[in-house]
Amino acid sequence: MKKQKKGLASRHLSSRILLCAFTILVIALSVIAVQNSAKLQTAVSQKTRAYVSDVAFQVQNNIDFRLSRLTYDLEMVGDSLLKINNAAKPDALKTFLDEKTQSLGFNSLIVTSPDGTSYSTGELPENLSELPGIKTSLEGENGVTILGRQSILYSIPLIKDGQMAGVLAGIRNKENMQELIRTQCFSGLGLTCILDRKGKVIISPTDLEPFLALDDIFVKQDDQNVLNSIEQMQVDMRNGQNGLLSFTAADGTDTIMAYNALGSYDWVLLTLIPANLISYETDQYIAKTYIITACIILLFAALLSAMFFFYRRHRRQLERLAFTDRVTGGINNLRFQLICRELFQKEPDNAYTIVSLNVKNFKLINESFGVQRGDETLRHIMHILEKNLGPEELAARGEADNFFLCLKENEPASIQKRLSLLLGQLNEFNQSMEPPYHLVLLQGAYIVENPFTEVTVMQDRAKTACKNRLGHDDDTCIFYDASFTARLQKEQDLSALFLPSLENEDFKIYLQPKVRLADGRVMGAEALVRWDHPLKGMIYPSDFIPLFEKNGSICQLDSYIFTKVCSVLERWIKEGREIFPISVNLSRQNFKKPGILEDFAGIAGQHHVPTGLIELELTESVFFEDQDIENIKGQIKEMHRLGFLCSLDDFGSGFSSLGLLKEFDVDTIKLDRRFFLDISQKKAKDVVSCLLELSGKLKVHTVAEGIETSEQLDFLRSINCELVQGYIFSRPLPVSDFEAWADSQ
Repeated sequence: MKKQKKGLASRHLSSRILLCAFTILVIALSVIAVQNSAKLQTAVSQKTRAYVSDVAFQVQNNIDFRLSRLTYDLEMVGDSLLKINNAAKPDALKTFLDEKTQSLGFNSLIVTSPDGTSYSTGELPENLSELPGIKTSLEGENGVTILGRQSILYSIPLIKDGQMAGVLAGIRNKENMQELIRTQCFSGLGLTCILDRKGKVIISPTDLEPFLALDDIFVKQDDQNVLNSIEQMQVDMRNGQNGLLSFTAADGTDTIMAYNALGSYDWVLLTLIPANLISYETDQYIAKTYIITACIILLFAALLSAMFFFYRRHRRQLERLAFTDRVTGGINNLRFQLICRELFQKEPDNAYTIVSLNVKNFKLINESFGVQRGDETLRHIMHILEKNLGPEELAARGEADNFFLCLKENEPASIQKRLSLLLGQLNEFNQSMEPPYHLVLLQGAYIVENPFTEVTVMQDRAKTACKNRLGHDDDTCIFYDASFTARLQKEQDLSALFLPSLENEDFKIYLQPKVRLADGRVMGAEALVRWDHPLKGMIYPSDFIPLFEKNGSICQLDSYIFTKVCSVLERWIKEGREIFPISVNLSRQNFKKPGILEDFAGIAGQHHVPTGLIELELTESVFFEDQDIENIKGQIKEMHRLGFLCSLDDFGSGFSSLGLLKEFDVDTIKLDRRFFLDISQKKAKDVVSCLLELSGKLKVHTVAEGIETSEQLDFLRSINCELVQGYIFSRPLPVSDFEAWADSQ
């Protein structure tokens, strides 16, 4: 079955890899094709705009020349006309004007005198003398007047002998002017027209086809960029500047319009061409590229569809493998987290609770009954958990023998009641078992305060609560609160401060004397550590020793204390002070490091400390595991070989103290302070007396520690206890204070 699952998973992985590969290939080809086409279109567009700008400038110069030529032609006619008048030949004047009208392309030529008498070869406008251009010419300047239907009247003054002799005017109608501004550029498909600087049409194109009607140029322009360009064009026209404008005409044709300021009459020339006029062939190639790209995409889409069909076909089986716990058959932790995240985000704060359940002593089940029976037990637990779930509630196995519940509850009493009921059902199978075997689930819970917190964080908090059971029964659910986090944060802070404090020597040596009762002399001392941090002040050993035991820093601290003790002894020897052994506590972690005793011996040798002056104290915790016993035996022998004394601290606090005396060759035992808490009781006195008698027979020194009262001291003196350590004589003191105290004894 496991091989089958692995095979299915492997096939699904291959399918997903192939699917991703094809998808990436399709995307890459599509992106490359589109990018190339877009770059080509951009390049062609830039070339087109540059070409249009250049040609429009040439057209502007050409039409500017044509317009200025009209005034020049009138001036030549005017000079000849004055000569004909001087000759006083009326018929010659008429003939001359008729010929010039036809040859110069005017629709009519008009001569008017200052008194209003006029002659015309064609149509004579009404109120001729009131026209703006005629008035300008009567004042001595060339003029121009826009007549109806886009006809234009050009006029020049006739000056004879410095006097105003009249005005010569020429009319060109709309068709005539259209012919004048017509250009053969852009394969004849370009249109030109003339506007004034305010945008009013003066001469419209001769043919509004093939692609737009002038009146519809700017109709329905929703593109903000085009609107901005139109506004800029209007500003440029008013300022006599040239420019280009690209837009989509009303009929959907992409159009380029060049606007160029004419030198004549402050007019503006518009030149309009289809945007694809130049890029037509290029657009064809680009279109073919898009078609080819589309075909490739369709081909790959077909392949992807086939692969997707294959993937969809096996998806459910893959999901079952991905989201199902292989042992219990229920959902696994990953699925649990995903569903919890969805549930929490639909509900207000404090609506759900995450519960961690840990099977106590589950290893014993595997070791006693086998792994198969252990798996059956896990399945039984999962079955009971699922039976007790309500709507929108979940259960899953986390890892090993740890389970998680997601309960739609927020009242601790209600949660505890449900868990107690669940535990009762869990052990119903004992009714048919002889002897019964009771399953115990240790419980920890976290009420979801913030539904957007990571579910893994919530689970960790529930597990943290489950582990913090000090002072609670096994069947009590512990609820997580902020103090747990504060404790963890404090541990992190202390861990971070350890190495800097070690370098700054913030850890201080304190010595507590061991006094011989026979004569009151100091016969030894125990080295204790105090952490005096410059910012946090005095940090108690109970706060950092267990933490450093757990994270392994205790070995560095032990080495630091050992070195400091060697320095103290070295100084005492140099100063000629009375010397006695100092005991140093040694953590069980040190015995996992090979060669640690040789290192200590090397440090003692560097400080010239004689043998027998340093006592290594071991607590009973180093003997907790049977496999450690032989190792510790060898280590104690090594201590003696290297010149160290060995003592057993907290003797009597464990259940195997007497057995330890038999197994290990220690020099001293330190009777735990709990023996003396109720020393007035006869049984307590008898126990202590027996221990002292036993140690005497074994030739092991004894130290009664934690002695604080005269009653305790009197009793110990009465039974000839050798050494006493406790507040009755002195609390632990800094080295300098200890020296002063010892001198005073």
